[in-house]
Amino acid sequence: MSVPESAALRAGAPGIALASCPADIVELVVFRGRASELERLSAERSITLPSPGGIAGRARGLTLSVRPGRWLLLAPPAASGASALHWQEAGGCAAVVDLSSALVAFFLEGPAVREMLARACRLDLDAGAFPVGRAAATIMVQVPAILARLTPGMLLLTPATTAQHLREWLVETSRPFGLALVPDATVSGLCGESST
Repeated sequence: MSVPESAALRAGAPGIALASCPADIVELVVFRGRASELERLSAERSITLPSPGGIAGRARGLTLSVRPGRWLLLAPPAASGASALHWQEAGGCAAVVDLSSALVAFFLEGPAVREMLARACRLDLDAGAFPVGRAAATIMVQVPAILARLTPGMLLLTPATTAQHLREWLVETSRPFGLALVPDATVSGLCGESST
């Protein structure tokens, strides 16, 4: 994983590491009656489209689904619009929306992450209710958010317009748990997931 553990986390003390995670984010919304065509096209590109609430890893990215017929494809940053154009050129089986500027991604890891997020999250984050490989849309501190539980930690997506507010809340709420601000996480470093 590309996010270095903080000294507090290495020592086994309760803690939370918080990193930004720059990413290209493309939303695919399948057109009515074209699901099999989109599945075929995705398979040709070695991309699994998970069922709602699922996550699928691929060579250099993640695919999340939190709504039926919709998927978020996260990839390492590329030239503006390149990821969306790659899908728009593929045919008319889905609407393609570039959300790279509309959403901001954060990565959190450490033994206290679930406890800290539970203070403002409407989801049950217990490992039995929200295991590795799950994704869900929710509201946190009055801000829309998407949470994805990965093996190394939690990926959090939120609108760019409210990302600063949510980041400030994460920083302040994490301090009692032993916050460590760490260098940016990379999508490639988080994409070892294959749960669907």
